[in-house]
Amino acid sequence: MSGPRIAVFGSVNMDLVAYVGTAPATGETVTGTAFRQVPGGKGANQAVSAARAGADTVFLGAVGDDAFGAELRGNLVASGIDTTGLRTVPGPSGIAHIVVDGRGGNSIIVVPGANGEVTGTVPGDRELIGGADALLLQLELPMEAVVAAARTGREQGVRVHLTPAPARELPDELLESVDVLVPNEHEAAAITGRTDPREALAALLERVPEVLVTLGGEGSLYGARGAEPVHVPALKVEAVDTTAAGDTFCGSFAVARAEGAEPAEAMRFAAAAAALSVQRHGASSSMPTRAEVEALLRG
Repeated sequence: MSGPRIAVFGSVNMDLVAYVGTAPATGETVTGTAFRQVPGGKGANQAVSAARAGADTVFLGAVGDDAFGAELRGNLVASGIDTTGLRTVPGPSGIAHIVVDGRGGNSIIVVPGANGEVTGTVPGDRELIGGADALLLQLELPMEAVVAAARTGREQGVRVHLTPAPARELPDELLESVDVLVPNEHEAAAITGRTDPREALAALLERVPEVLVTLGGEGSLYGARGAEPVHVPALKVEAVDTTAAGDTFCGSFAVARAEGAEPAEAMRFAAAAAALSVQRHGASSSMPTRAEVEALLRG
């Protein structure tokens, strides 16, 4: 049986990753231990995660007409992702400068490049989105584009997942088209002003039907209107790079839910995928296959 179809409308960047023992403070210069150039971007990362989890995945977004653009497109194709909806626009592709410290923590500067040229949907996007079981969105594209894609998903009867990152004010015109909001605990606090995850969850459920708050090493917390919250713990592993943990979780969770898994089961599947990813360096390069996730869950 073929897997579910997942559409991802989002960003694609080239990640320029520097590894250091301790991240530099303002005005400080430190010596790094390694450097890697890895395809990334929250949208592309979630697409790779979904594809490796077993979904038939299509990506919609934009790259520049530079060397990075060709490499980024090639990486998606190599991951088995349909790039019919990936536009090429004049100018540079998006990049992200990432510093990963000795504990696996990271800080990121994103320069949008071609991602900033995506200001809405274009002919053909509606059909690509409408053919999916779920649409995954993030906030690394201009807000008007995210709103347009979410509306298209709602009009086409597609389940819309939104990762509100980078955190910002979420307009009602966006949330009225969102089925599942997937913030991390910091994004949930920034959006609601509530630092307690359960309080933030309750506040967010006043605006969207389902919320899944990721809690890093503490696991994840899911809530739906009229139901008791569900908490699933994280798998305890030694992290070396957490850059892709959230996107791995989001992509894997969406696939499991599209396959009919109940929330707690989908959360466990996503937690296993994220646990594998943080034990490897890089973004998309760290994401596990479905077979690896299932092996970990059996073990």
